[in-house]
Amino acid sequence: MAVININGENDFNEKVLQADKPTLVDFWAPWCGPCKLVGPEVEAVADQHAGTAVVAKVNVDENQTLASRYNVMGVPTLLVIKNGQEVNRIVGYRPRAEISAALNGAK
Repeated sequence: MAVININGENDFNEKVLQADKPTLVDFWAPWCGPCKLVGPEVEAVADQHAGTAVVAKVNVDENQTLASRYNVMGVPTLLVIKNGQEVNRIVGYRPRAEISAALNGAK
């Protein structure tokens, strides 16, 4: 399963908030070292949860309004969203098992 890149609030509303499955959203930035480490972990989680969850990435430099709306103070910040509501938050690098467990908790 491919990770979806979110571009703007309409895209976020449609693909994340209105998703019929739990969604993992990776708020990241291209200049962020830990983001580069967590990226492959997020990709692996997307593969593990293909068909049962949506996995999306939001570049905070290009989507500052979204980052502000979700109080993203540092990157990477991973949110688990279910039925349009945040149900879990991970800040900083975490291994795929921990990310996957957070997503499983929303199913």
